[in-house]
Amino acid sequence: MRPTVTSVGRFVMFWLSLIGAPSGWAATEFDQGKWIDLTHELSSEAVFWPTAKPFELTVDAEGVTDKGYYYSAYSFCTAEHGGTHIDAPVHFAKGGSPVNEIPLSRLIASAVVVDVAQQSLTDRDYLVGIDDLEAWESAHGPIQPGTIVLLRTGFERHWPDAERYLGTTERGARGAEKLHFPGLHPNAAKWLVKKRIASVGIDTASIDNGPSRLFESHVALMEAGVPAFENLAELATLPATGAFVVALPVKIKGGSGGPLRIVAWVPKGG
Repeated sequence: MRPTVTSVGRFVMFWLSLIGAPSGWAATEFDQGKWIDLTHELSSEAVFWPTAKPFELTVDAEGVTDKGYYYSAYSFCTAEHGGTHIDAPVHFAKGGSPVNEIPLSRLIASAVVVDVAQQSLTDRDYLVGIDDLEAWESAHGPIQPGTIVLLRTGFERHWPDAERYLGTTERGARGAEKLHFPGLHPNAAKWLVKKRIASVGIDTASIDNGPSRLFESHVALMEAGVPAFENLAELATLPATGAFVVALPVKIKGGSGGPLRIVAWVPKGG
């Protein structure tokens, strides 16, 4: 039986009760909004890091069987860090949580969107800085502890054109040296850690910008247990405040990351 909107709201409120529901929220609020998929499809066209093996889907069976019914089954091979995916803390922090041990409170929470798409139009290596975050707070109020912070650079518009999205189509280590896309400044990453945010996401291939060689934003976040969501979609459809995000990765035991299905609920009129 297809769940009703009300039952979806009650389900979400169940999770909110486990992780700490925002003050004043009620299940009926989820009846007055819509769900938005922030996930790019995982396919051979999906953008992967130049040194990562692209996604592959193999047909194991497909067609009508000798017993008369249709049957299909496939195998897939993918790197952890390609397409829309999560970076677990252990990705850049020795002893950090692997993907299967990330607390749900870091994956299911209220979200805010910091929009730097205009800045990224003129600087494809733009770094979201503390000034951007403070300007957002001046307009919308303090970023609360336990919030998922989503960074919109506008680079989703280039997906899946690797040359425009990553800055190069070259593969391998030489390709990784030619990357150009926006990211989060390490000082801003440290600022967010002090805010005790749940997690951070971005609509580019990495939380650190393309030219980064030290991945200092990854290190700052993940040493503090903060996971990152990368290659997100549809951030332009979310309001600056009021969205609620559910980000559930493949639960790979000991994994440093993995494919991510991430969705957002947006209130009516949001």
